[in-house]
Amino acid sequence: MLSQGGDFPTPKLQALQRILQSDFLHAVREVYENIYETVDISGSPEVRANATAKATVAAFAASEGHAHPRVVELPKTEEGLGFNVMGGKEQNSPIYISRIIPGGVADRLNCLKRGDQLLSVNGVSVEGEYHEKAVELLKQAQGSVKLVVRYTPRVLEEMEARFEKQRATGKRLQSAKHHT
Repeated sequence: MLSQGGDFPTPKLQALQRILQSDFLHAVREVYENIYETVDISGSPEVRANATAKATVAAFAASEGHAHPRVVELPKTEEGLGFNVMGGKEQNSPIYISRIIPGGVADRLNCLKRGDQLLSVNGVSVEGEYHEKAVELLKQAQGSVKLVVRYTPRVLEEMEARFEKQRATGKRLQSAKHHT
């Protein structure tokens, strides 16, 4: 516990301690460290740290109104990673975790949720990318996979509803063709 010279902590120090121990600050530090490891900038440590800080602020600003990004690391095993993804540029949507396979790696580690948006795979952004690119990056990973994800289930639900509507429309069109 933070204190000044043995006195009881002041309300300001107690508030600071709550912030330093918060899940939010932990998420900021995790995202910062992940970006720092993957940022491809040559220069002094100060230049690199400054670029990383700006990228971290950008990541959180981009997620405004959504859950904040978090870093998830999964071991790569013969059984795979234990989740399915859907979406992509070709479907005009972000790439999402659509299913956690019961008993799989992601399920056992309890670190991903259905509705997590996939932001990057091992430091490579998949925002605005084709579905196949994300799948390839996940397949190519060796040893373990470091993902940056953000929980936004409402967008996944909207996307699934849109796909279901397209499927239903397609079936009606198919049956109309067969009946004419």
